[in-house]
Order: sequence, then structure tokens, then C-alpha cells
Amino acid sequence: MFSFQLCGCVDDSAKVVNNQQKAKILWITVGLLAIFFVTEWSVGLWSHSLSLQADAGHILSDITALGISLLASFLAQQPAKKKATFGNQRIEVLAALLNGLSLLAIATFITWEAIQRWQHPATILGLPMLGIAVLGLIVNLLNITLLHPHTHDDLNLRGALLHVIADTASSVGVIIAALTVHLWDWWWADVAISLVVAIFTGLSALPLVQESLKIFLEYAPESIDPVEVEISLKSFPGVVQVEKLHIWTLSLNKVMLCANLTVECTTIQERDRLLNKLENHIRKTFHINEITLQLTSCKNPSLVKIHPLFNQDLVLMLSPNRAK
Repeated sequence: MFSFQLCGCVDDSAKVVNNQQKAKILWITVGLLAIFFVTEWSVGLWSHSLSLQADAGHILSDITALGISLLASFLAQQPAKKKATFGNQRIEVLAALLNGLSLLAIATFITWEAIQRWQHPATILGLPMLGIAVLGLIVNLLNITLLHPHTHDDLNLRGALLHVIADTASSVGVIIAALTVHLWDWWWADVAISLVVAIFTGLSALPLVQESLKIFLEYAPESIDPVEVEISLKSFPGVVQVEKLHIWTLSLNKVMLCANLTVECTTIQERDRLLNKLENHIRKTFHINEITLQLTSCKNPSLVKIHPLFNQDLVLMLSPNRAK
């Protein structure tokens, strides 16, 4: 008993340290992007580069999105209380959804600005544009290095990483555009690269939005087939029927299951043993830890036999009419 409690404390401490580490990484990322945003926006206006201005706008959105991510990470760590019986874990999913939608909005804005620039071209300074693009690439590669190791089990950080990856692609595109503008004076390359960045940004956002919506709509995760789960439960001896089977995702790494099962058990002890087997099977086979199973017997399970006296109505036995 003591060792179990000790393991629980260790797990809680590890989670706290991990959450603090994620928050620290997000703060570093926000700081680097904020400094670079001011520089890129200023040079973009000076050089008349649409791709630089578009990328600066993208970075401003990233800063806002990462700020939302930091707030979501803090709120998600708060314990369940009052009406928030599940806690605030889905706030991180909400932040991921907002990040994805903001990426789609940015892609739309860049596309619109590119069309306007195509109709009204402007003289572009290639060298300042190239220098800032190279600096942006270095900053974004550093941010990817910081974020990537922590995105496997965190949808919120995955959304932040997608923003930074889109920024990296944008920086590469701006470098190409800057070289063509400086070497051959191809002003249209700035517009073309802006459109490529917009398309890449939009496509990178779609999976994030899709996955976030599936969690909010309480879909079963892609790795689990509810039909397969039902067949697996019915394969157990004693299970007659499976009803109201629900599998949904509370957060990216927390899947929940509940179901009503009709079983054939002659005693309560037998029913408890079957329940324990079913729960262990679900955990090992489908990796679901939050399980609620309600077992209903076809026949009322027999209780431990007691003295016949306790099966009688004592009030009726002691009444005068009964004595006669």
C-alpha cells in the first residue's frame, strides 16, 4: 500500500516538472518571435516586400496563439473542482483549435494581399529582404528544436509547432524570393512565394482543426474501432449483450469508455470477477484507462444464504392476527 502511494506522488511530481518545462519553452519561443516580429515588420515596410510583411503578420498571429497556449497550459493544470468535474483539460484542445483557425485566416489574408500586389506592383529592395529572411530561418529552426521533443502527447504544443514550421517554410520562400528580386529584378517572385506560403499555411492547419473538432464532437479516436471493442467484450464467456457503448476523447492522451453489459452470473462474486477481467482486457488491448462498466445480470445473482427468520416480515409475525 505504501509503495503505491509513493509511486503516485512521483508521477504527480513528474507531471508538474513536465508542465513547467513546457511553459518555459513556450515563453522562450514567444520572446524570440516577439523580437523578430518587430525587426521583420520594420524591414518589410522599408523594403516594400509583401512576403516579409505577410511573414511578419504570420509571426504576430503566432505570438498571439502561443500566448493562448500558455494560458491554456496553466488552466489545464488546475484540479477538477465545483462544476468542472473533468478539470480544464479541454482548454488545451480549444487553444489548438484556435491556432488552426488562425492559420487558415492568415492564409486567406496573404492570398488576398498577393492578388492586390499583383495588380499594383511595387519596387522591392532585395538585400534587406534577404538578410531578414535568413535571420528568420535561424530563429524558426531554433524554435522547432525547442518545441518538437514535447509535441508527441500535447495537442496544444503541436499547434504551436505547426505555426513555427509554417514560419520556417515562409522564411525559406522569402529567401528564394529575395534572391530572385536582387539578382534578376523579378518582382513577381515576391507575390508567387507569398501565395506558396499561404497554401502551405492553410494545408498545415487542416489536420489540427480536424483533430481538435473530433475531440470536441466526442468521436472515438482513430486508433480504436467501437465495433471491434463491442465484439471483443461479447467474446467473454458470460457476456450476453453490450449496450450504450460510448468511447470518446477527453484530451489528446485521455480516452474514456462506458457501457452497459448484460451478463449471466449466478453470484455477485462471479460478477465482480467478470468485471475485473473486462476492465483489464480493455486497458491492455485498447489502452483505455478511464472505464465505466455497468453489469446487469439476466438472473438476479444469489446472495449469501441467511437464516430463514430474516426472510420473514417481523411486524407481520408479531401482529395479533398472526398469533391467532
